[in-house]
Amino acid sequence: MGIISGKEYIDRINKLQSDVWVEGERVSGNISEHPAFKGIMKSQAKLYDLQFDKKKQGIMTYTSPISGEKVGTSYLIPKTKEDLERRRHMIQEWAKSNLGMMGRSPDYMNTALMAVSAGADVFSSNKPEFARNLVRFYEEARENDYSFTHTFINPQTNRALFHFEEDDQIIAAKVVDQNADGIVIHGARLLATQGGITDELIVFPSGGNLQGKEFAFAFSIPSNTKGLSFLCRESFAYRDSTFDHPLGARFEEMDTVLVFDHVLVPWERVFLHENMECANKMYSETSFFPLVLHQVISRQVVKTESLLGVAQLLVDTINIGEYQHVQGKISEIIVALETLKALLYSSEHHASFDKWGTMAPELNPLYSAINLFPRLYPRFTEILQLLGASGLVSIPTEKDFASAKREDLERYLQGTNTNGHERVKLFRLAWDICLSAFGSRQTLYERFFFGDPIRLASNLYRSYDRTDFTSRIQEFLKER
Repeated sequence: MGIISGKEYIDRINKLQSDVWVEGERVSGNISEHPAFKGIMKSQAKLYDLQFDKKKQGIMTYTSPISGEKVGTSYLIPKTKEDLERRRHMIQEWAKSNLGMMGRSPDYMNTALMAVSAGADVFSSNKPEFARNLVRFYEEARENDYSFTHTFINPQTNRALFHFEEDDQIIAAKVVDQNADGIVIHGARLLATQGGITDELIVFPSGGNLQGKEFAFAFSIPSNTKGLSFLCRESFAYRDSTFDHPLGARFEEMDTVLVFDHVLVPWERVFLHENMECANKMYSETSFFPLVLHQVISRQVVKTESLLGVAQLLVDTINIGEYQHVQGKISEIIVALETLKALLYSSEHHASFDKWGTMAPELNPLYSAINLFPRLYPRFTEILQLLGASGLVSIPTEKDFASAKREDLERYLQGTNTNGHERVKLFRLAWDICLSAFGSRQTLYERFFFGDPIRLASNLYRSYDRTDFTSRIQEFLKER
């Protein structure tokens, strides 16, 4: 089958009729027509259509080693540094279409699935058939261009270091039974972004110390599996107007709580079961972290470029570029952008083969970037607020410009080199980045995208080899 079109993606998700709940009501009919999902599904469909663009198909696709069909480059297991570069170009091509605002575009989980399947032998330490399940499913997903939501996180009921649940009150999803058909999962998981609008749900072990072997599992199931529900937060796609909500109307991905009500996972879909050692190895002994972080930082570079573009247009529109404090703020974003790019390129330049024969980018530059970005992004949004100032409040709507007062708005809200309508359109974009509900969620999202920032810093501290540097200093101190 190979790559699918945007229409095929939408038709496939509509056909699933997954159990999705928004504001106390179950979504009925075509989910692509629901106000909370139609914008993001339309935007996602455009990503799939980009794979058919003949000018870009060499970047967006490659030839399947099994079927000979064109398949998505996000599934490509890199074997050379050129493969990594090709993957980056693909990731960034998709990111540019949404200004980097879609954190869970299909390439994210496609990359995660590819990374663990490339090191599938790790799962043989649990059971050999689990490794075979994983490789077979990766190939199935690649050949059918599946889309995925996922979950790594348990509910925040009690975050004490040594909290254990009572057996009679299951909260975090765990295995409660198994039989000849598969394992049975009951409980809840967070935080399935794009939940209910993908073909499949991938469930991986939660990070940190697992409470017991019943929490050590990994699998993938269709989004419409019996007993699986997606409970949505409030939608930030408040209006269809892309003038009023240029980002929220297009790229509101939705976050969901996953509820497993005695969900049966067939054995052929199980990748890991009741093996806590293997649950840890799937992250530490595969190239999961370097390959997934390569995708994440590639997108974040595009997002930073986009915010730099918005910031500079604000400066140009109200002619404040001669002020040194303004120049300093723009330069902050430039320095951040060039730093992220340098770290990304460094990871590719120093890439090497892992134990499974996969060309993996160097982890330290990527880990440095993912430690840096959660501190950078809130500053970017603050800079937009400082540059836009009261202009981010004086933003009438599309209907206002269609009213009898348009002439007044055009006159009094004009910019240095643009009319009122175009100036407000730009300022509404800046507002949707740094002040709206959509924008505030983006800031929180980037703060915690790859986990707790403190834990990320601790991981870097523990993993970064500093022996050469300390030895150098010790040798210097011995000199007379």
